Amino acid sequence: MKLTRSLVTAEARQYREQEPLFVVERENLKTLPGALESGEYGRRDAAWIVRWYYRRFLGEYPDEARRNAEERFWETDFDAVRTAISGAIDAPDAAVAVDRLTDLEAVDVPVASAFLMFIDPEAYVVVGPREWSVLSTTGELSEPYPDPPSVAQYQRYLEQCQSLADELDCDLETLYRALWRLSD
Repeated sequence: MKLTRSLVTAEARQYREQEPLFVVERENLKTLPGALESGEYGRRDAAWIVRWYYRRFLGEYPDEARRNAEERFWETDFDAVRTAISGAIDAPDAAVAVDRLTDLEAVDVPVASAFLMFIDPEAYVVVGPREWSVLSTTGELSEPYPDPPSVAQYQRYLEQCQSLADELDCDLETLYRALWRLSD
């Protein structure tokens, strides 16, 4: 399979039409970047990102592990959450942003990438086994999904996604949605 503009556009359209979390995801992609930037968000908003990361798998992710991560994040001191998010927003690059976020309980590189996507969807895209596997299958990434990826591996993934989005003349949200659908 080769990733083309028409394929990515068609799959992203299918995502919008069929994925059950699309509506709430779209709404949060519109509102959370501004809220996170201004600091006008609450604990539930930040916790929603963690929940979204795991729940988008709709049963593919082990329930016990998902619940454990959600609970550990919820119990994290909210001032620490605010500090980490603010540090990620002000970070000079993705590596520093991810490092600041992974200081939080239950936030590994994939969950940090979800935070980054909701901080700035024009610059960042979430990483997970489904998205990575499509890029690996199509030859865009040379290795199978590292579970979990390191900061350097996320940077490589992000750079590849940014390059593909430029090449295919689409935004990172569209590319993400297509990769998610293509991984079925």
